[in-house]
Amino acid sequence: MKKCFAIVTVLLFTLALKANIRLPNVINNNMVLQQQSAVKLWGWAGPAEKIFVTTSWDNKTDSVIATRDAVWSLSVKTPAAGGPYTITLKGQNTIVLNNVLIGEVWVCSGQSNMEMNDGWGGIPDIKAALPACANSNIRFFTIPKTTSQYPQDNCGGEWVACDSNTLKVFSAVAYFFGKKLNTDMNVPVGLISTNWGGTPAETWTEAGAINNDPELKNAAAKQQPYDWWPYLPGAAFNGMIAPVTNYNIAGAIWYQGEGNTIAPDTYGKLLTTMIGSWRKAWSKELPFYYVQIAPFTYENKFISSVIREQQTKAMIFPNVGMAVITDLVDNVKDIHPKGKRLVGERLANWALAQTYHKDGLLFRSPMYKSMEVQKNKVVITFDNAPNGLMTTGKNITEVYIAGADKIFVPATAKIDKDKLIVTSTKVPQPVAVRFSFSNAAMGNLFSKEGLPVNPFRTDDWELDRSKE
Repeated sequence: MKKCFAIVTVLLFTLALKANIRLPNVINNNMVLQQQSAVKLWGWAGPAEKIFVTTSWDNKTDSVIATRDAVWSLSVKTPAAGGPYTITLKGQNTIVLNNVLIGEVWVCSGQSNMEMNDGWGGIPDIKAALPACANSNIRFFTIPKTTSQYPQDNCGGEWVACDSNTLKVFSAVAYFFGKKLNTDMNVPVGLISTNWGGTPAETWTEAGAINNDPELKNAAAKQQPYDWWPYLPGAAFNGMIAPVTNYNIAGAIWYQGEGNTIAPDTYGKLLTTMIGSWRKAWSKELPFYYVQIAPFTYENKFISSVIREQQTKAMIFPNVGMAVITDLVDNVKDIHPKGKRLVGERLANWALAQTYHKDGLLFRSPMYKSMEVQKNKVVITFDNAPNGLMTTGKNITEVYIAGADKIFVPATAKIDKDKLIVTSTKVPQPVAVRFSFSNAAMGNLFSKEGLPVNPFRTDDWELDRSKE
């Protein structure tokens, strides 16, 4: 009797060790894996269970043994872009992942302007794209709004192919970014959309990176709690970024900043800290391209001007780029500009030029370089204007000049190739110039290639933050 009991006990123990292979949602049918790289596959199974993984692109079988914690992971090498392929996983059970593509994978994140889709009252660019948008080589994965106190290893969502139904509920900016990559590179593109309107950047940053920095911690403490989005450091990072940091990606795009106007002066440091925390989580120096926030009539003076200035300063961080969109606003009283195609395409041009090294692309807006006072005029020089500047109006707008009294008045500005000559009869001894440096300014100065000049100021004077 004791012998039978022992045998039954051993059998029950052996069965308890076995469990079905389980996968995170992002490892699934219809996914896109990063091409020509080592990609991680991972999941859960019975402790000490051996799992065999066969990839159809090379018919190679690898194996791994689950840990005592019932976790397993292994890396497989991917070929050049192509597909569809299958991946077969065998253990206690068998899972076959179908319709897997190999291509370029990007994370697309931020707040409402990245989240916006056709359901937000209609986006004209998306409505125009819907009839011919079906493309099985563009795949979407949307992470639902989730927070956590601790980094999670799974999230909701599923991979779907782009068509007129799936596009209606997907990020418009992300779609136009991915569409341009797909068209220009002729490769499958996977887009992971992880967004939450209203969220400050702190919640998308690893909590320790904020809480261990007194300046960023103090700025984060100024955030006000609302019923519609999280505000504590790390909350969205833990729930909506951490679950996919094992998934190999090419890079990330980002459209956010409106949620940090309560403490704009530290935004540049915050943004680069967030980028650093993502790169640490992915264990690679991800290319990171972001959108400068658009003109809007904020309640307090200059707060979005400072955010844009901070976003400009963040460009000293390695392997980043910024799309300027001061010309893409239909209504400065609407914080959600409807035009999303050119925003996505400008981000895509950064990626095509900087990440994929495509030649001949126009992607850098002219940036303020230096100023020189010549008697009663100021000569402004720019980077990124190789063929000179142009204006779309009779007169150049949103240019202001000041003397030592720090009082800015509207200026007269003239183009001299790649320079701007600024004067005013009211300021015979000029000291400083500002261009498009207010919350809702939409200057009409461009490079000859058609990209807007980045807003700037030549001074570092204290700014009036009173109500407009």
